[in-house]
Amino acid sequence: MIIARILGTVVASQKDERLSGKKLLIVRPLNLDGTEQAGYTVAVDTVGAGFHERVLVVSGSSARLAQGMKDVPVDSAIVGVIDTVDIDSE
Repeated sequence: MIIARILGTVVASQKDERLSGKKLLIVRPLNLDGTEQAGYTVAVDTVGAGFHERVLVVSGSSARLAQGMKDVPVDSAIVGVIDTVDIDSE
């Protein structure tokens, strides 16, 4: 599971029919201090996340276990919207 920020959307008019009706979002992984890491991922939104929100992203078999993703060809899924992150400084 990673923390990421939503950067944008992907529109694909031709795709696997099991992806019909699914929102595809571009996410960039974040460090714990909130700075962006290199790279990005396209993830299926399962929670109604919005632009620039921080989210929890799962990948691999965990993505296929997300709500509504059974038998859907996904490798990354957004499974939560982050409200706060608290880090113990010790």
